[in-house]
Amino acid sequence: MARNAGLSHPLTLSVHNEYARLRAVLLGTAQSNGATPSAESCYDPNSLVHVLDGTYPTEADMQNEMAAVMDVFKKYDVDVFRPSVIENCNQIFARDIAFVIDDKMIRSNILPDRAQEFEALESLLSQINSEQLIILPEDCHVEGGDVILCDDYIFIGVYSGPDYPEYITARTNLQAAEALQNLFPKKTVKTFELRKSNTNPLGNALHLDCCFQPLGNGNALIHEHGFLNNDNYKWLLDFFGTEHVFQATKEEMSLMNCNVFSISENVVISEQNFTRLNTWLEAKGYTVEKVPYAEISKQGGLLRCSTLPLKRD
Repeated sequence: MARNAGLSHPLTLSVHNEYARLRAVLLGTAQSNGATPSAESCYDPNSLVHVLDGTYPTEADMQNEMAAVMDVFKKYDVDVFRPSVIENCNQIFARDIAFVIDDKMIRSNILPDRAQEFEALESLLSQINSEQLIILPEDCHVEGGDVILCDDYIFIGVYSGPDYPEYITARTNLQAAEALQNLFPKKTVKTFELRKSNTNPLGNALHLDCCFQPLGNGNALIHEHGFLNNDNYKWLLDFFGTEHVFQATKEEMSLMNCNVFSISENVVISEQNFTRLNTWLEAKGYTVEKVPYAEISKQGGLLRCSTLPLKRD
């Protein structure tokens, strides 16, 4: 487990929202990422499209992109943990395998083929009090990309249709939302039904953070059609106020424009090619740390997906 020097004491977990000053984070790895997957083994439509088109990202390109994010974390003096490397395994998307709420780490109930990714966190877990690690019942399906913290609220992306088993892109169910409400009774859990497709990147919100993300200073990024129920979208507009919302297009959502990552209330890491978004962020007063991440986006995830905050102020 790699980390920045200087952290010699047990790790104190503390995450209450998506934008308070970041102090410690788990960053995934693209080391020994494995061969290009077959079309049949793809977990999301973005990966599927690039496999079929012959444009799936190379390991070297993805390693370079993650190194650019590591440089930003060093710049802001963030303690960075990395998973142990599993040979020929995609370990980029650390947010999928666990998430922190307040002082608890919840292990995700992820796709069975990916269970070994959590085991690669052994060194990190050894620094966490065992009472702080929560394992949900087996019928509670959840991944960290569907869980977004906003102080007193826990926003959760779900899919509850009867055809849930038919969608490999349906990762979180209502049972998980109910379990999290029971675990954190002082918070308000708000669920959002997401639009799912196994084959169309423009019509699939793999996780809630693919179509929505709150930022510091009361702003948010939202893609309207990522929500299956328009009432969910309207609720968010009312909650943040239209003037505080960047509304992403379908194309921008599929390229992961909503999946930036906040270092603090005023600093956001974003993909360097997100011209319209980055211009909007800077006009709102944010410092935008622009990094290359377009290759990783071809797998249906971006900056929030590959980072797991462990401690924020």
